[in-house]
Order: sequence, then structure tokens, then C-alpha cells
Amino acid sequence: MTAVRPLPAVLAGRFVRLEPLTADLLPQLYRAIAVPEVFAGGYGGGPAGLREDLDGFTEWARTYYRWNELPFAVRLLAGTDAGTVVGTSSLADLELHTESAQLGWTAYSPSVWGTAVNPETKLLLLGHAFAAGLGRITIQADARNERSRAAISGIGAAFEGIRRRDRRRADGSWRDTAVYSLLAEEWPQVRAGLEQRLDRFAGPAGRAAAKSARE
Repeated sequence: MTAVRPLPAVLAGRFVRLEPLTADLLPQLYRAIAVPEVFAGGYGGGPAGLREDLDGFTEWARTYYRWNELPFAVRLLAGTDAGTVVGTSSLADLELHTESAQLGWTAYSPSVWGTAVNPETKLLLLGHAFAAGLGRITIQADARNERSRAAISGIGAAFEGIRRRDRRRADGSWRDTAVYSLLAEEWPQVRAGLEQRLDRFAGPAGRAAAKSARE
């Protein structure tokens, strides 16, 4: 299959709906992720990158996200907070000649950490990318961010190594980047694993665990 550029689209699952991120959604995204817990692990350049007021966050977001590619807002579909924007993720660095892209720029409200939100977001975005014929998706994290690295490994991505002194953090220090990847031929097994995780979240035990994670 020849790779084509994935198009902006609304991607709906059981627990979340992904919709193209627009400037109009930035106030909702600000309420979800502009908190120290999100930036502590290295998001947005680390703690020094956090903008605590909406105007500052909006200015930061206009240069941080890849608006000319595929940034998405993540919105809850179920529960008492249905309809709430709880995070963002993107498909970017799209290169059709190498059939590759990066899945990243991902952050969620701490209220949904440990729930179905991340696995279903990954399921939807990876499915969208591989359906377009892409053959390789990279996922990266600050090498010091153990929580994000565990989440990436947990979906079945292969660890490729550490790219040392890769980019500057917001405080001026240099970040080492942990690089993971998924190939098209690995996608059926990874997809099955993500679907099994979501099935567990749909059951009584999963709902109880999700409630505990929010409390």
C-alpha cells in the first residue's frame, strides 16, 4: 500500500473522541493540562515551560503544536465529565517518502491518568496512521520521564535507544530523548493488546480502577 497523508478527521472510540485541535479549543485545553504535574515530566520543555495564565498558554501553544500537521484534542465520551477536553496528542513529522510519522506532543489532565484515555487515544491515532499506509511511527519522551516511558513501552512500542543532548528544555538544559517505534507489521498485535486493555476498562473492575485513579 502506498502511503498517503492522513487527513484531519474526528476519531471516535468507546471512551474518547479525538477532534482536530483548533485555536478555539485552547481555553479548554489550558484547563486540562496547564498544571505543574503535566510539565514536571518534561512536557513542553519541562517545568519552566508552563504558562499559568490563558494568554501565556495560548501564545506558547501557537508555536509548540504542529498546526500545519495533525494535532488533536482529546474529549471524554462517557461518565460524569463527558464532553470535557482532557488532553491532546498529534501525528506530525509526516514524511511520505519514508512512510513515517511521529506520534507525540501528548498530554492529559492528571484526572485521567491511569484510565482508558491514553490507550484509546493511541489506538485511534495509530489506526489512523497505519490505515494511511504509513510503515513506521515513532514515539518519544524525555529520557527522565519514567511515567511516559512506561506508558509507551506498555502499548508494545520497541525501544530504539537514547538520542543524547537532543534538544533544549525550557530552562536551558539539554534533554536526552528516549526513542520508541512501531512498524506496520507489528500493528495487528499491538492493536489487539490495546483492545484487550480497553475491554478491561469497560468491565466493572476497570470502572472501579478508573474511579480510583481520578480520586
